[in-house]
Formats: sequence, C-alpha cells, structure tokens
Amino acid sequence: MANFSSSDLDTLLDKLSTDDAFREQMLGDPAGALGSIGLSIDPAQIPDVRSLPSKDALAADRAAIKAKLDSAAGALPFFLSGTL
Repeated sequence: MANFSSSDLDTLLDKLSTDDAFREQMLGDPAGALGSIGLSIDPAQIPDVRSLPSKDALAADRAAIKAKLDSAAGALPFFLSGTL
C-alpha cells in the first residue's frame, strides 16, 4: 500500500475535486496521474475497474480532513504538556 503524507493527500484531493483533465488521467492512467504530482504507486495496487466520487464529494471530504487535521494540530500543546 502506498504511504502518502497529509500534504500529499490534500494535493491529490484538490486535483481530484477541481481538475477535470487530472480526473480523466486518474481513471485512464492512475500511476501517471499520481506521478504528475510527485507521488508513486505500485501498478499492481491499481484496480482494473476504476471510478471516482463526484468533485463535490471529494471537495467535502477534503474540507473535513483539513478540519480534523487543524483541530488535532491545535491540541498539540495540550498533548505535549500531558494536560487535557
């Protein structure tokens, strides 16, 4: 399984939620699409049949993930202090 950072995931979700050409490339050549944004994946991990959620659904997922990450980052000083 490929390991992507939160920044990588944000970039990927941004492209999938806004860029029609990237979405088409992702359906036809996922390894090439990911490579175009600096990510790599083992071609053996790519399913033969592919589909994508709508751009709106991906944009909502991206916003939800960013909100969770921002919330967790804001709590970091409390985690480090041992006080909740």
